[in-house]
Amino acid sequence: MKIAALRDLTHEEVTQKKLELEDELFNLRLKKKTKQAQNPVRMRFVRRDLARIFTLLREEQLGKTHLAESAKIMLDKKE
Repeated sequence: MKIAALRDLTHEEVTQKKLELEDELFNLRLKKKTKQAQNPVRMRFVRRDLARIFTLLREEQLGKTHLAESAKIMLDKKE
């Protein structure tokens, strides 16, 4: 899932997606350990999607506008 698609979701939908991916990752790990994994490469994609969600939630927590304003201030100071 692309980050742009995640940004279109509400906070509740992102949280729900995070829970779904965590469950899927747990099941994939379990299947890998018991040698029942159909597609072991899927773990990589699930981990990356989870990382994207965690990044998005962290950006939300920090406040996107705050980051943009601080970056602009830093650029102004360099000039």
